[in-house]
Amino acid sequence: MIFSNLECMTFNMALILCAVSTTGYLLSLLVKRVRLARISTWILAAAFGFLTINFLFVMMNSSWLVNLDSRDFLSFCAWAVCAVYLALQFKTKTRVLGAFISPLILLFMIAAAGEEAGRDLRPQNLQSWLTALHLFLTIFGEALFAIASCAGLMFIMQNRLLKNKKLGGMIRLLPSLNDLDRINHLCLLWGFPILSVGIIAGVIFAEIRWETGWLADPKIIWTFAGWMIYGFLLHQRLAIGWKGYRMALFSGIAFVLLLLSYGGVKICFSTLHSFFQP
Repeated sequence: MIFSNLECMTFNMALILCAVSTTGYLLSLLVKRVRLARISTWILAAAFGFLTINFLFVMMNSSWLVNLDSRDFLSFCAWAVCAVYLALQFKTKTRVLGAFISPLILLFMIAAAGEEAGRDLRPQNLQSWLTALHLFLTIFGEALFAIASCAGLMFIMQNRLLKNKKLGGMIRLLPSLNDLDRINHLCLLWGFPILSVGIIAGVIFAEIRWETGWLADPKIIWTFAGWMIYGFLLHQRLAIGWKGYRMALFSGIAFVLLLLSYGGVKICFSTLHSFFQP
């Protein structure tokens, strides 16, 4: 009972701090004050700390690694995006990018708050450490791709404003284009192998449990297509030297296609993954 109360309290604190951080980031753009963005980064870091503690209490209270419920899944999505973004702060000083990232984190947290705690995400026959590994790594990989696309979007907007000489007083607030391009590079460089391992874990489980028919599943086909697109982008970056505006544009398009494929599969096709109802 004590752990359940602490779990609820830490989750609520993380949600409140995410909302405050998002408000601060957006205000920093309106009032053109980088100091407000710095404070918002620290608030987001505190939210990340509470969410991490929340997961510790969840694991004490249940078999979280095997039996993941819908609220935990969405909270973990928020945690993963937050972890990746904060880690990138050690490499670059792109705090204003939080105005693009923190609303996504807040949406995950709000969605998690709307879910009933304890409702199983996966049916009994799919509760395994392999499916847990598959979920966790694909979430991390896609979190990296989401941040790459946000950095790409900010690169495109900022590049256009620079060309039209419309930045004015915002120039001191915004990160350099090189930093945004570096974030895009780092996210692709780490996101692709992490997603690859996650997909491999899912393939191993499918081969063991489903044996036949899973290769024709629309969800698997579209996921593989998205994986191929990101693999192509990483190849072009490392081997051909694509960077800057071109990489920002194509990484954004790739992420939009990935989102549309997930949504389209859920709406238009019958899939072996139809059990997933967060």
